[in-house]
Amino acid sequence: MEGKNNTRFEIRTDLAVEKKEDFKKEARELSGVSLKEWYEKETEIKLTRVEILNRAGEQAMGKAKGTYMTLEAGQMAKKDQDYHRQVSRELAKQLKTLAEKSSDRDLNHILVVGLGNPSVTPDSLGPRVLGNLCVTRHMDAEYGEGFLKEHKMTAISGIVPGVMAQTGMETAEIIRGVMDQTRPDLIIAIDALAARSVRRLGCTIQLTDTGIHPGSGVGNHRCGLTERSLGIPVLAVGVPTVVGAAAIVQDTVQAVVKALESSQSTRGMGKYLDSLDDEQQYALIRELLEPEFGPLYVTPPDIDETVKELSFTISEAIHQAFLPEPEFPG
Repeated sequence: MEGKNNTRFEIRTDLAVEKKEDFKKEARELSGVSLKEWYEKETEIKLTRVEILNRAGEQAMGKAKGTYMTLEAGQMAKKDQDYHRQVSRELAKQLKTLAEKSSDRDLNHILVVGLGNPSVTPDSLGPRVLGNLCVTRHMDAEYGEGFLKEHKMTAISGIVPGVMAQTGMETAEIIRGVMDQTRPDLIIAIDALAARSVRRLGCTIQLTDTGIHPGSGVGNHRCGLTERSLGIPVLAVGVPTVVGAAAIVQDTVQAVVKALESSQSTRGMGKYLDSLDDEQQYALIRELLEPEFGPLYVTPPDIDETVKELSFTISEAIHQAFLPEPEFPG
């Protein structure tokens, strides 16, 4: 919410594609924002690239200038390892392309940061990805200087910095300390996100070159991990695992209005709600819900299995993007 005396409510979402959809519903073209969509028939993956080009685009979208790539794969919700491998391949391709575009130097060392709280299942995606990640930075020290170069492997290191309630430190402070010692060329931050739509939970991956502001989707703003704050390019990979209760209620209200208006006997009963635009409906619902229940967030009942599967999908994508056909000793 922007302020006590301002009636405008922000629909909380970390996904740029959902921000852009709000304007598509109103048939509005945005200055400074480019949108491209395509569908991979073989893998049944829909890809959407939203590019925020200038200050006007930043103001309209409420997000930083940069590229936001979204992969939507409905089958990801199922425990299908073959399909998750296909998603990994597509994510790896997009990850490598964006990494090369983001940096003008060789990517010899990549630091992967697993954001979130491993003790809270919907927030544990980042730490779980790190648990599956093949780190390689130590191999030169272990097997001899030049081992990584000889085997055409990128030095990958990883850290799970925890959350402020556990460490008393901002994540950015911890990362800067690690950077001083290890000098990475690129950071990849993995985090759980908040979505506007239930349909996107666990089956959408967002990749962006703008870095990340941990906790922003649920209104818990922390110091950002960005190229501006850290001095090197920061890619962010995220999957929505929670959705605001107010957004769910709004979807339900819209369904009720549609049902009322479809029947002759109840037509007109939903006229007032139907006369409100999406933002006005959302503001009304939050005004009713939050004084009673607070800003509630909802997650699916099978979130533990979903996060487990996705952690393998994302870690495998990082391997494919930066460790092509690795050769490990022994």
